[in-house]
Amino acid sequence: MAAGIAIETPLQDDVRTMVAALNATMMPLTPREFQFQLTVEQMAEPTVTLFVAREADGHPVGMGALKNHGAGVGEVKRMFTLPQVRGQRVGARILQHIETLAREKAMSRLVLETGEAEGFEPAWRVYERGGFTRCGAVLDYPDSGFSRFYEKKLS
Repeated sequence: MAAGIAIETPLQDDVRTMVAALNATMMPLTPREFQFQLTVEQMAEPTVTLFVAREADGHPVGMGALKNHGAGVGEVKRMFTLPQVRGQRVGARILQHIETLAREKAMSRLVLETGEAEGFEPAWRVYERGGFTRCGAVLDYPDSGFSRFYEKKLS
């Protein structure tokens, strides 16, 4: 179980390693042109807040980000937990931190894009258990059939 979740900079070697693990996991599941990954540098922009879950020894085991699109819309990005902590609700806890921050920033709606292929089922469960519902394409994402979209109204 992760000892704590905190806002951190993505510009750390251990976070870069976790981002690389996420990318390696996602690459075979969806055609490259339909993957919409933020780089570590994009995650460090002022509109993005990264939460990192760490074990008691400081080792990162999960992450998730909130991207502020303005006009009351926030986007959940780069959700990932290492395989050894899956099933321990680390992802759910990170998602709750993202939602809490979105509410503090007076966002009225959270949206996200994830894959629509075998292998994404655990992510769908986290989002659906977190109160997100499926919706049509959001923001400027194409409705390609390779993506699944979710939203959660906060107000």
